[in-house]
Amino acid sequence: MTTVTPFLWFDNTAEEAVTFYTALIPGSEIVELSRYPQDVPGMGGRVMSARFRLAGTVYLAMDAGPQYAFTEAVSLFVSCADQAEVDRYWEALTADGGQEQPCGWLKDRWGLSWQIIPERLPQLIGDPDPDRAHRAVQAMLGMTRLVIADLEAAADGA
Repeated sequence: MTTVTPFLWFDNTAEEAVTFYTALIPGSEIVELSRYPQDVPGMGGRVMSARFRLAGTVYLAMDAGPQYAFTEAVSLFVSCADQAEVDRYWEALTADGGQEQPCGWLKDRWGLSWQIIPERLPQLIGDPDPDRAHRAVQAMLGMTRLVIADLEAAADGA
């Protein structure tokens, strides 16, 4: 059976990132980790392959040098049940050099983009009342971390 697996290229911090991600997200684990042999110039001992699972989805990562960096063209989308979950992921992923971005997006300290989105957002912006939906979208566009109570208040015209 054919499989498709997201693959993450790190300069030399794959193990640190994968360990952080799997500790942060429930239901996650490092499945397998292999290292370059010590005799590989400039890469000896670094992560050649890390297979890990985040909330059921399998990923691969490796240390491969600084030739490529993450961009916002690819992001990991986290659907959050409530504000506490949004806040927990937001704080953890922006800590130690992460960067807040507009509309619930952020970059973690390794430069990987994430969308930390409350489950309530699609309901509000998909409201059958176009005025409510528009107000919710406008509120979202003015936020970095999404705040459910503020999105709801905006949708309600408060």
